[in-house]
Amino acid sequence: MVAGQSLDSNRPSPRRPFLGPLWLQVLIGISLGIALGMLFPHAAVTLKPLGDGFVKLIRMMLAPIIFATVVVGIARMGDIREVGRVGAKALIYFEVVSTLALLFGLVAADVLRPGAGMNIDAAKLDPTSIATYTATAQQTGVIAFLLGIIPSSIGEPFVTGNILQIILLGVLFGLALTPIRATAKPLVDLLDLLLQGMFGIVRMVMMLAPLAALGAMAYTVGQYGIASLRQLLYFTAEVWIVAALFVILILGAIAHFAGFSLFRLLVYIRDEILVTAGTSSSEAVLAPLMLKLELLGCSEPIVGMVMPAGYTFNADGTAIYLSMGALFIAQATNTHLALREQIALMVVLMITSKGSAGVAGAGFVTLAATLATLHHVPVAGLVLLLGVERLVNVARAVVNVIGSSVAFDSDRAKLRLQGKPSV
Repeated sequence: MVAGQSLDSNRPSPRRPFLGPLWLQVLIGISLGIALGMLFPHAAVTLKPLGDGFVKLIRMMLAPIIFATVVVGIARMGDIREVGRVGAKALIYFEVVSTLALLFGLVAADVLRPGAGMNIDAAKLDPTSIATYTATAQQTGVIAFLLGIIPSSIGEPFVTGNILQIILLGVLFGLALTPIRATAKPLVDLLDLLLQGMFGIVRMVMMLAPLAALGAMAYTVGQYGIASLRQLLYFTAEVWIVAALFVILILGAIAHFAGFSLFRLLVYIRDEILVTAGTSSSEAVLAPLMLKLELLGCSEPIVGMVMPAGYTFNADGTAIYLSMGALFIAQATNTHLALREQIALMVVLMITSKGSAGVAGAGFVTLAATLATLHHVPVAGLVLLLGVERLVNVARAVVNVIGSSVAFDSDRAKLRLQGKPSV
């Protein structure tokens, strides 16, 4: 858990929507989307822009929100050593938990064997449909990842939306303001006002979440259907089950050890979980989740630094999908992987999963890069997962959001999650 002292937030609490709780509206939107997709598939496909537009609205605000949060947090933190301590502790925690997720998925795939019996001839698979992912995979790697953190110009992170570049720029700027904290106070206060305004926009955009969930879910069901995915539904169901078990067993144990109830946390962030499920995008709730954690009592500087970094380094749901997806392809193509080769697979995934952060279709890119590196499992086997990519993405996005939320440790937040009044 990433520790941090609580700060009082002067931001107004979000108002209850006029049409009822947001989670209920989103749930209704998801249900209507599924019904439309099944009854009117051709019309349902045309609703895809509703989900895409919502995600774009959220993404356009991520850069200024992350930058301002990091700068204001560091400039007001006071102790620079605390910044380094929290950052190092966060990275260690993220690496340990994401490795556990990889191992969890690997063991599950060995036990459940989702691809066994498909007997796919890899030579007959058409790799053209995954050409974009394999081409991008060739550009990923540890060195490229590290160099990619450094922007070519100050404006580049805000144009491209590269989260790690924004964090780097924010950390450097915040550290530069720390020695002149008194002189820089008006600038820091201005950035804080900007932050409050951006969170106000987030609250307005979140009112569109039910429509976004409806459109995204209608497109998914209308485009891919249910019957057409029958042969891969077992794999999809197993990913969902394994993801749920990871949340209950691993994240539940972490929450219990930290002294708060995972169930209460899930209830508290239920709006964000449902929006993530409806849009299949964890980025869609990054900004509102940061605000909600601050309102819960988590330290603003800690939230500003750790939450965006967690989206890159602590994608637990994606880690489960990667290990299960790799073994699924191996089993489907009758490619035997010995224990040593599976360990090598996990080690490579630990690296490539970080190297593809921020890349479109990161799950496929990571799998392509990993399989191409090991030369054991045919990369063309990724074609088998294209049909269920959208359905599986729901589970991994939800687990990513929950995993990042569990990473916070605040005495005040614990009291609230225990149902006790905070001091």
